Amino acid sequence: MPAVVAEPSLQSGADHEANSKAAADAERQARYRLVIEQGSRAGSFVYKTLDRETGEVVRQLPSEEVLKMRQRDDYGVGAVINTTV
Repeated sequence: MPAVVAEPSLQSGADHEANSKAAADAERQARYRLVIEQGSRAGSFVYKTLDRETGEVVRQLPSEEVLKMRQRDDYGVGAVINTTV
């Protein structure tokens, strides 16, 4: 019987670079976690992406600025965008 030898595939430079980028992206994404907190208003939530290593808030929706605007007495639906010119 002839022996079958499996040889490692030769990756092109582009394939290797794509695999390395995908691995780096996966490692970076595993570093983050999503935290969902109840907002100050009934039925509202704050979504935060935290860096697991540093504890830093990487991204937050809605932003701190919007949360502060919501607390003002004169805040109303559509107050974020001024459509009058």
